[in-house]
Amino acid sequence: MEQTNRTIHDRLTHVIRNCTDTDYVSTKYTLDLGGISTVIVNGYDAVKECLIRQSDIFVDRPSLPLFWGLNLRGLLNCKYGRGWTEHRKLTVNCFRCFGPGQKSFENKIAEECMFFLDAVDTYKGKPFDAKLLVTNAVSNITNLIIFGERFTYDDTEYQHMMEIFSENIELAASAWAFLYNAFPWIGLLPFGDHQRLFKNAAQVYDFLLKIIQRFSENRTPQNPRHLIDSYLDELEKNTNDLETSFTMENLIFTVGEIIIAGTETTTNALRWAILYVALYPNIQGKVHQEIDAVVGQNQMPSLDHKSQMPYTEAVLHEVLRFCNIAPLGIFRATTKDSTVRGYSIPKGTMVITNLYSVHFDEKYWSNPEIFCPERFLDSNGQFVKKEAFVPFSLGRRHCLGEQLARIELFLFFTALLQRFHLHFPPGTIPNLKAKLGMTLQPHPYLVAAERR
Repeated sequence: MEQTNRTIHDRLTHVIRNCTDTDYVSTKYTLDLGGISTVIVNGYDAVKECLIRQSDIFVDRPSLPLFWGLNLRGLLNCKYGRGWTEHRKLTVNCFRCFGPGQKSFENKIAEECMFFLDAVDTYKGKPFDAKLLVTNAVSNITNLIIFGERFTYDDTEYQHMMEIFSENIELAASAWAFLYNAFPWIGLLPFGDHQRLFKNAAQVYDFLLKIIQRFSENRTPQNPRHLIDSYLDELEKNTNDLETSFTMENLIFTVGEIIIAGTETTTNALRWAILYVALYPNIQGKVHQEIDAVVGQNQMPSLDHKSQMPYTEAVLHEVLRFCNIAPLGIFRATTKDSTVRGYSIPKGTMVITNLYSVHFDEKYWSNPEIFCPERFLDSNGQFVKKEAFVPFSLGRRHCLGEQLARIELFLFFTALLQRFHLHFPPGTIPNLKAKLGMTLQPHPYLVAAERR
């Protein structure tokens, strides 16, 4: 079950390891990206030292021209300080009040699972590309928190916005994007992928403004129904505070970033999971057996079943480890001078944590280039956590949607395999190499879902 999947993150890992001073460069590799002093941190021990032991230093974001041009200035990419603190506190509170913090939210995810399964059923066992359906289903879970409602799968305006988001995720890792960060003056050129990025960002901004206005109608102040209401409450509460970070523009930025973060990673994780269980029928068969034994066919899978399904949990964890959805995390910056494993990192340095190197660190993973769910099981077949498992990063700026993502992955995956047997069309060999963008996604593939 070995896969060759050489993209920028593992090229960095292997190039660095093959340099002369391996003790130094396998931990920290310094380069200059067009004037941006950058350090790449490799291996679990070094990443942990930066993000856990020195979390107060490796907590900022670099000032990248591309992100500012793309209106990515909300919670995910804002500088460390009052703005980040205010927006993270509000978002965490909204996740607790309108999302996975509420027991009833699991029922809403189950409802979306049914919409998703019924949509898959319309193909009647014929091959189809699951990307659009998975994107619709996953994004609707985030939409429930932000807007308090889901969007139908045939909402063309919303579909167009999601397509733009997906395109920008890919374009943001293009050569033009790196050139723009290094030499912002190329923005004056009328050609290049960066121009498509900015055009797309403008369309998304206008759409989000319109949709925010729509969902804020009939609002009762201090009685929020969703994140938008909560944000507007804070905005009004801080009207006379000249230093507040709550603004209408930042609301638009934050909503856009939460939609991207809440959709892109979980969607790609599910698409990889579908690909690998279709690729390895023996793994899929074991998941089917566990679902049948624990859940049966007369009820929907629930979180109460999760602790009784160690093999299914192991499969999902191996997908997250092996496929490395966000291989370089979100870039960090240092708030002051630091020393990591004896090497100096000046204040303001951009820091890239190579999470791929963590998940393929041979110190912590045996035969890491083999897809093997059993690595997450003990000798009794029980699920075991692994220290060097960090798909949602670490430290103060780890993914705040981790709990929600784990819930979605489990419920959508188990519901899908409870109802269907997945396989590729006869004679089809899927491309196992990742499609490079800000996240790693599978290349398009067709899969058949036949009723069990």
